Amino acid sequence: MNRVHVVKTILWALVGLGLAVAISRFAFGLGATTNLTDATPWGLWIGFDVMAGVALAAGGFVITAVFYMMRRKEFHPMVRPAVLTAFLGYVAVVFSLLVDLGLPWNIWHMMIYWNPHSPLFEVGWCVMLYTTVLLLEFSPVPLESTSRYAKIRTFLMKFRFPLVLLGIMLSTLHQSSLGSLFLIMPFKLHPLWYTKILPILFFISAVGLGLMMVSFESLVSGWIYRKKPETHLVAKLGKAAVWVLGVFLIVRFVDLGIAGKLGLIFAGSWESFLFVAEILIMAVIPMIIFANPATRNRVGWQWAGSFMVVFGAVFNRINVGGLTMVSTTGDAYFPSWMEFAISFGVVSFMILIFLFAIEKFHIWEEQPRELEADPHAKPRFSRAGEVWLGAPAVAGRTKYSFAFVLALAIGFAIMPGKKLHSGGIENVPVEAARGGDTLYVDGNRDGYGVAFKHEFHIDTLGGDQSCVRCHHMNMPMDFASGCFNCHSQMYQAVDAFKHDWHASPSGGNVACNECHAEGENRTAASAKSCESCHTDLIPAGATIEIESYMAPAYTDAMHDMCIGCHREVNQQRAELPEQKDLALCGTCHTTAGPEYLRADVRERLKRPEFNRVVMPGLSLEDGK
Repeated sequence: MNRVHVVKTILWALVGLGLAVAISRFAFGLGATTNLTDATPWGLWIGFDVMAGVALAAGGFVITAVFYMMRRKEFHPMVRPAVLTAFLGYVAVVFSLLVDLGLPWNIWHMMIYWNPHSPLFEVGWCVMLYTTVLLLEFSPVPLESTSRYAKIRTFLMKFRFPLVLLGIMLSTLHQSSLGSLFLIMPFKLHPLWYTKILPILFFISAVGLGLMMVSFESLVSGWIYRKKPETHLVAKLGKAAVWVLGVFLIVRFVDLGIAGKLGLIFAGSWESFLFVAEILIMAVIPMIIFANPATRNRVGWQWAGSFMVVFGAVFNRINVGGLTMVSTTGDAYFPSWMEFAISFGVVSFMILIFLFAIEKFHIWEEQPRELEADPHAKPRFSRAGEVWLGAPAVAGRTKYSFAFVLALAIGFAIMPGKKLHSGGIENVPVEAARGGDTLYVDGNRDGYGVAFKHEFHIDTLGGDQSCVRCHHMNMPMDFASGCFNCHSQMYQAVDAFKHDWHASPSGGNVACNECHAEGENRTAASAKSCESCHTDLIPAGATIEIESYMAPAYTDAMHDMCIGCHREVNQQRAELPEQKDLALCGTCHTTAGPEYLRADVRERLKRPEFNRVVMPGLSLEDGK
């Protein structure tokens, strides 16, 4: 059995399945392909694809530092594979970010709109710059296969050392800054993982992971192409990893001891079990394996030790990235199969590029000699009835194409149609705002609302005549209808006209020719306007042209109305300092701290009897 063919066939199938989901994600949105919620906005794509992906690419800066800075020439065979792995890892991170972002076409914004106070700004810039550096650092390898680009290759080779130095610096910065992202979450991240030295722990663990990632990549790629394993080099990297992982354990436990958190390890909670499993898999057991010369120099133990460090580090990033926040948020999240499909698809595509580079370029000191690499090889048959698909290279492409197309079709076939139709948005009916002079606007009663000073806005906008600014349409025979009457779904657009109800004998019982003129196509464009029958539908003084009978979702309508008005006022009164932040989220969303946001409080808010004090300092009874 040809291992290369089998591995590539599986990888192409995963790419096909992932592409089907990716197309659906960009066509129908995040809600159609994920189980993410407002309480858990970061899931598998951030925890695994981005955070773990960046960590797994640490082998690039670690092995180049060992070879170029420490002058350990024996590691030369590992340099090119490590740089290629790091480059593809960062490309995978960029792809994953495009999938995860709600507005992926805005990914370039941080290049123009700077926020130097944000760790995410620093991470984003470092990832962009380091990806560029890795591309320049690796470019001489494919360029050496042809003399056409010899001058470009010679030019790049002159700057190899500065590029290596810049790459080490950039990678050091953002490996630690990924930990800085979570310093603002002291009340969400579990105490066993939250610490002020989280950036330091991220960097130390990235160094240890980098050593083992290079080892694991060497063992796996060597197994695929039946190459003799680099046992002696893996053993040396394992010995170095013992010291790095030892430092990581010392720093982590000393920090827990100083903070008085050691007792949480034995609390018996599921987080304590996660912590123990993470420490054992990521550090303790691999240290035992690589500290002993008898196991350190055996291929089987090298496989086990390197895999455990890689798996443990990924486990750590997923724990920090969201898994250990579940108890605080009270939100149950498990990735959908579509999230797994895209993650595996992106990783599989990068592995395929890695294998292509190994076969076509001088990545190893000796290129692999496989049937697929030799287009002139004669066909071989293991059974008399086996079908010849052509030369090995052609046969390989045929099998890969078939696996890719078949998986792509299966992916589209098993896509949940109902979830795609609704955009993955849950059906959440909206309830009326509560209160008198001060309304508490919280349509889905989840505790995340806005205190709206109703009387203040009426007076500010010009008395009762200003009602049409918000109450732009009324229910028939009503005055100042609430937003929830038409925008009755929290996250979905709704049919405010209700055509079926109007035409039904049990509803409006309106004949077709009462709205549609005879002889014309019965469409919304040819129908009479609503106000021709409902003279009280549009408030006096309002001129409204109805473009669609679909009412926007409650959240979209409220945000558009409030933010739009605030921006208008902000422009009119730009000279007033207190108006500069009028259109920002925090102006309206002044929800209280962590105690108020606990799950048990949110549950109480859903009860009918809980209709007075909805947030500290706000009473709907007296409007304070």
